[in-house]
Amino acid sequence: MNPVAVVIGAGASKGLGAALARRFAAGGLRVVLAGRTQEKLTSLANEIVDAGGAAETCVTDTTHPEDVDHLFSFAESLGPLEVTLYNAGNNAIIPFSELTAEVFEKFWRICCLGGFLVAQRCLPTLIERGHGSLIFTGASGSLRGKANFAHFASAKGALRNLAQSLAREYGPKGIHVAHVIVDGVIDGEMVRSRFGEYLEKLGPDALLKPDEMADSFWFLHQQPRSAWTHELDLRPFTEQW
Repeated sequence: MNPVAVVIGAGASKGLGAALARRFAAGGLRVVLAGRTQEKLTSLANEIVDAGGAAETCVTDTTHPEDVDHLFSFAESLGPLEVTLYNAGNNAIIPFSELTAEVFEKFWRICCLGGFLVAQRCLPTLIERGHGSLIFTGASGSLRGKANFAHFASAKGALRNLAQSLAREYGPKGIHVAHVIVDGVIDGEMVRSRFGEYLEKLGPDALLKPDEMADSFWFLHQQPRSAWTHELDLRPFTEQW
């Protein structure tokens, strides 16, 4: 049985989640695609299978503990769990004066609470095997809070601290917990559909390419435990930082 990679936040074919799924499938893992839209998951799974990989789907809302439990029970029925990639998240420009408690909590639930629930469910399985990886997708908001992004930065900052705490607790037990800071605009379907004109003004050199980003996640997973990286930051060479 091939080892299993659970990819959470796998949606549109041109997004980061899809690129992660393709990369880990190409590396020989059976990928379980988790997201909230069955149509997108099925399309991506078919793409991976057509390329010679193995992929399954599981509709999941990571803010619901029962969904998370079902996801990993399903994944564990397919083979030994090897890696979990937490790529769930969303973003929006919202002035603080317009921010409601409900929206603030919604961002925290998706960006941070979901990461907690996923970690709590998958880590005991990885511990039982004695090795494996748990990798979180972060953002520039993980490090700093910009104007109009209080909701996003607070949630992503919390996720980063969660990842650090888990790395310090589970690293000595043989589990590689890592956090990848995405500092820039991803050239993905979601961003292009919303801000296509803006992306054209930036030009191709100013955008992060999902497939190339996925190589860095794969690199982290493949690192020998004598030289682990906890945090990696990715940005286009033209990005100001």
